Amino acid sequence: MGKIQSWDVSDALWEKVEALVPRTSRNPNKKYQRGPGGGRKLLPYRQVFEGIVYVLRTGCQWKTLPRERFGCPSAIHRYFLEWAQAGSFLVLWQAGLTDYDELQGIAWDWQSMDGAMTKAPLAQESVGANPTDRGKKGDQEAHPGGRPRYPARRRCHRSQPS
Repeated sequence: MGKIQSWDVSDALWEKVEALVPRTSRNPNKKYQRGPGGGRKLLPYRQVFEGIVYVLRTGCQWKTLPRERFGCPSAIHRYFLEWAQAGSFLVLWQAGLTDYDELQGIAWDWQSMDGAMTKAPLAQESVGANPTDRGKKGDQEAHPGGRPRYPARRRCHRSQPS
């Protein structure tokens, strides 16, 4: 038996996730051009979930998802957006926390939070100017000969003689 990859979904995990996945159904208020059963068939939900876990675990782009294993990348992304909007991943995360709390125990009274979502207020002093502004010629010292870097001269326009 080969090595199990970190994005492979085990049968035990899929049993827990399967109940939380929203099922797709036809909207009775929408007028469809094709009859029931027309169009592409739905992808198996387990295959879709494995594709989502693959993208989240590897950090690859949706379009680079291996098509031969997971199917159409844009379809997997569409399922991801639908499931995220339905709140499935929040419920899955809460269920995972509950399971972990039962197995290992979570110290709910002691939690820390790490959030560097703002600019560091004192960083400017130690780091210096913005890297994109460091090479601007106007901020540089005068030429060693004492001449100004850009000597004053009359502006010339193509339409006017100089």
